Amino acid sequence: MNSLRVWDLAVRLFHWALLILVVISVTTGLTGGNAMAWHVRSGTLILGLLLFRWCWGFIGSTTARFVDFLHGPRRVFEFTCDLLRNRQALVAGHNPLGGWMVLFMLLSLTLQAITGLFADDEIFTTGPLAHLVSGSTISLLTSIHDINAWIVISLVTVHVAAVLFHLVVRRENLMSPMITGRKSWPEDMPRPMLRFTPAWGAALLFLFTLGTVFATLSLLGN
Repeated sequence: MNSLRVWDLAVRLFHWALLILVVISVTTGLTGGNAMAWHVRSGTLILGLLLFRWCWGFIGSTTARFVDFLHGPRRVFEFTCDLLRNRQALVAGHNPLGGWMVLFMLLSLTLQAITGLFADDEIFTTGPLAHLVSGSTISLLTSIHDINAWIVISLVTVHVAAVLFHLVVRRENLMSPMITGRKSWPEDMPRPMLRFTPAWGAALLFLFTLGTVFATLSLLGN
């Protein structure tokens, strides 16, 4: 087995930072009360991270790009059959099933972060942009925020289950490459041509996206 670089530093930092912030958001959201202040803070940071990831999905490294891991129904079906038959189905980045899971999680988390800006629990916390919309709109967005929270939790649960399935059943550790950036690659398999965007480019983009979020909330927030 050879070692192949598959994940850039930006994707790895995004993954673990998002995981930590989602855990904080879910925990503080379920706790309520004074913990909601941290719920708002973590949600704001998540929005900045998500804006970065959407951009990085178009201009980032090969394995970070949506075009690299979003495949059509036929490819997904073939990969699923190989998976169920325990055949070798090695890919450098996200596999065809995991790629769509990534997209669904990004969409659900983005919806959660945006609706949170306008939500109002009528007890402790009002979203920073709630004053910009009507009461009926606040009520609708709050309901979406509450319902979608469970969709986020469900998607995260499925994601963790998939990682454990690969680890226990297929003896494939998906967590290690997300830490080191490298994965084992068979010597007899062609090495894919992967391009990696410089880390400084990701750093500048993240500062821009996070700055955009904070500037917007500073200008429009209550």
